[in-house]
Formats: sequence, C-alpha cells, structure tokens
Amino acid sequence: MSETFRALRAHKTDAGQEVRFEDLTVEDLMDGDVVVRVEATTVNFKDGLALTGKSPIIRAWPLVPGIDFAGVVESSSNPEFKPGDRVVLNGFGVGESHSGGFAQKARIKGDWLVKLPDAISSAHAMAIGTAGYTAMLSVLRLEQLGVTPDKGEVLVTGAAGGVGGVAIALLSRLGYQVVASSRRKDSEGDYLRGLGATDVVDAADFQGPARPLARERWAGAVDAVGSHTLANVLSQTRYGGVVTACGLAQGMDLPGSVAPFILRGVTLAGIDSVMRPRVDRVEAWGRLARDLDLGKLDAMTTRATLDDLPRLGAEIVEGKVRGRIVVAV
Repeated sequence: MSETFRALRAHKTDAGQEVRFEDLTVEDLMDGDVVVRVEATTVNFKDGLALTGKSPIIRAWPLVPGIDFAGVVESSSNPEFKPGDRVVLNGFGVGESHSGGFAQKARIKGDWLVKLPDAISSAHAMAIGTAGYTAMLSVLRLEQLGVTPDKGEVLVTGAAGGVGGVAIALLSRLGYQVVASSRRKDSEGDYLRGLGATDVVDAADFQGPARPLARERWAGAVDAVGSHTLANVLSQTRYGGVVTACGLAQGMDLPGSVAPFILRGVTLAGIDSVMRPRVDRVEAWGRLARDLDLGKLDAMTTRATLDDLPRLGAEIVEGKVRGRIVVAV
C-alpha cells in the first residue's frame, strides 16, 4: 500500500465548492515526472480566491490549491533533477489547473521547477514566494530599462503586501530612494520604513481619476494595484521613467491617457511571473539570494501550519494579511 500524506483538497459541489483535509497517496495526484516532498508553502491572494471560491481560480477538480511550494525532490524521471535536490515552484497553473503546494507531497513537471540557491532555505523561499519573485522580476526590469538609483525616487504601490514589501527591501538595499504607498499610512509607516522606505504616502492620493499629465516625480515605480492607481502613477512619472505593472488589486482597467507615453517617453512594462522562461526564473532566484536582506524578509513574515490555511485564505481576500506567510508543511 502506498504511503499516505496530508493534503487540503478542493471539490466541486452543487453549491459551488468545498475544501477539506484528506489523506492522499502520490497516485491521487496529477501526472508529473518529479515528486517533491513539500517542506513549506505560502498563501497568495490567488490562493485565497481558490480556497474561498470567490473567483473561479480552480479549473480542474478535485484539486490541491497552492501556487507556490518549496521542498526536496523525492523521486524523478526528469534528467534535470535527482532525489535530494532542493527546489522551488512558482506558477505554470499549479494550484489552478494542476494540484499544488497545500499538501505534504506534490507531483509536477520538472520543467516547472528551479533549483534553490544554497543561501535560501525552503522557509525563506516561501517567505519570498511568487510575490517576492515577482518583485525581483520587477526590479530586474527597472534595471534593464535604465532606472538607476541616481535617477530619482522609485514608488512602490500596495507597499504593505507581499510584492510591495519585498520590492522595498530589494530596492533600498540596491541604493534606491524608495517611496511606499499604503492604504494604512499611519499604522504601517514604521513597518515600511523598517523595510527601507524613505517616505510613506497615502494610497488614497492615487485613487481618483488621473490627469493626463501631473507633476513629474517618479523615476520608476513598481505597481501591484492597477486601475486608477496605475493611471495616476503613470501621469506622475518623470521623462523617460519606467513603471512595472504586476498586479490588479484595485482592478484590471487602466483609465488613463497616452500622454505619459508620447509626451514624456514613459515605459509601462508588464511583469508576468506565471509562464516566465526558466532562464529568467534562475536569474531572479539568484539575485534574490544575493540582494535580499533576509532579516528584512523575516520582519515581514508570519508563520502558520496547514490547519491555518482555510482561515488565512479568507483573511487575505479580505485584506487582513500583511507581508508574507510561511506555512510549514
């Protein structure tokens, strides 16, 4: 009889969906050429939607949610990986159309995995998670497009979230002058300055209708909010500046003007983390190992267990989660 392990699995019901803890075997999982013993996972906004059913995130039933996990290869028929390799997974539809990290084991395609740098533990990998990995991709894009620390202030929106927190920590360590935008400016100000922000502004300042062009301020920006916030940030970006867009917490729309692009030469750079080629993933994780202050990462991280997942899924959708969560599996 195959060894069993614990998992949180979602099932389709007449009323919508139900998630419950179950004992599974590897044969209960979806196809893949690598089996990973999961050591840690995390809870992203997308995981919250999957757990609560508030959005049709799950596209195959039954399914183990969890778009991120880190652990150790247990068995592999993929030539790139061998038992004992430490690996991390982000994206590729895992936790949506392929069972993911909310279980003690996962079976997936080796092509979706990246070997973890020695400097990053499984727990730190999940403190980083898709959010921090996306932040690193955003910082890399700013660098590639010429936003250097001497160019001026860089704005980070949604600063108290996972993407925002890691972006602040990375940018500040690289020498940038970082301004954090938060809905909770007063209560989160000390926390955000502790991550490296030099100033904290009220997110409400960016939420009204945007002018085609506003006073130039930002040399660059990392935006995880979208909608009116992104439109306002673009209107305030300095000549030749760059804004990376990696989230839609406020909405998918972009109610702005082409003026920043054609009159100030502003670049809007989209950041996709889900289907990113492996070469980019390897570069991002290598830079995280080099450039992220793990002490600051710990300061934005809380710890949880598998039993906490249903509660945390609801809380992250309701905006009650700050920073990053590491779930010990």
